[in-house]
Amino acid sequence: MNAVCDNVSRDKKRVDIASGSFGEGLQMLGSDLDIMWVLQFIEVHDTTTSKVVNHIKPYLSLTTDDTKPGFAMLRLVSSPYSGILKICEQFKRDFYLSNVLFKTIFLSEDAQLVHGPCISDVNGLVDIAVCLHNKSWIQLASQWNTRSNYSWPKKNIKQMIINHGVLFVPIGDKGSPHEDLEWRISFSVGERFLIYTFSHTQLLCYALMKILLKDAIDTDNKCKDLLCSYYMKTIIFWISEELQPSVWTPADLIPCFMRCFSRLIYCVQYQVCPHYFIPENNLFENKIEGLARDNLIDKLRMLFSYGWRCILFSKQISNNLVLPYNVQRNQSYLNYDDINKFLKSKLFFRVSALGVEHNDVSRVVYDLISCT
Repeated sequence: MNAVCDNVSRDKKRVDIASGSFGEGLQMLGSDLDIMWVLQFIEVHDTTTSKVVNHIKPYLSLTTDDTKPGFAMLRLVSSPYSGILKICEQFKRDFYLSNVLFKTIFLSEDAQLVHGPCISDVNGLVDIAVCLHNKSWIQLASQWNTRSNYSWPKKNIKQMIINHGVLFVPIGDKGSPHEDLEWRISFSVGERFLIYTFSHTQLLCYALMKILLKDAIDTDNKCKDLLCSYYMKTIIFWISEELQPSVWTPADLIPCFMRCFSRLIYCVQYQVCPHYFIPENNLFENKIEGLARDNLIDKLRMLFSYGWRCILFSKQISNNLVLPYNVQRNQSYLNYDDINKFLKSKLFFRVSALGVEHNDVSRVVYDLISCT
């Protein structure tokens, strides 16, 4: 955990981690600040053997018998503080930590709003997710350790992620009969490690997917909030695992981006987006259905028809909309002015600052003659 700690606060009670776009170094226009408070004085484990029970701290054991993949319930095993029962509810014969009651104890004058798993300030600029930490890797994600051939991520990176365990975020599966007692299993620390391994092309591709979402998809009221940046990140992870690292070169930026875009369309069309660490958890389950799905598919296909130039609808790249919908398009033709707008955009420079020299990527992009 310490390797990705941002030192906002480090003491015996909690560790603070900047998450979301800021934590990844890819903050976009309008991004808020996401912070995870990882409590150190409550222990969560997979097992209840006496060897691991710490009697000077509240001790919780996770169970997934009554939850869908990606969620868990936290059973109270022991605690030196009787007050913890005030934020627990009885289920069957045991007491479980309530995510709803848990969040209420962190409300204050400065943070009065509950926003999903987070506590938000009155202006909605800062989201704080108070989390619990399981120091060991969970059984649900055990297959991830051996799934790939270690071309990406490498074996040492996988082991580092496993050694940091997982987090539990106070939010349940919407509509579940035990929603208030469920906690979402979070791999935020591991995901951040993975992003730190990205090549410049992978990082830029991820940034383009986020721009596509924010400035080309969400600007349509019929499609707004149907997708989120976490889906984009999940797709990038899967594609990165499927392709050899040698494919992610500046010369292949556009094909890689279009491949990710194509995968997004596939996921929406078939209503399936497997969680990267727990594939049994379909992130699209009961999320995008009916007319909303049809509208989103139409929007995505329209944008895809523009090829890579769909990103030029973003004001972060260009102040002017390009190619009205009724204009004939030729995907094999790359307009010099459009490329120049992209290469001079704040987004491109921001991502380039994290990787290789700007001129190296600029040169190969100018040399491209096809986005297929």
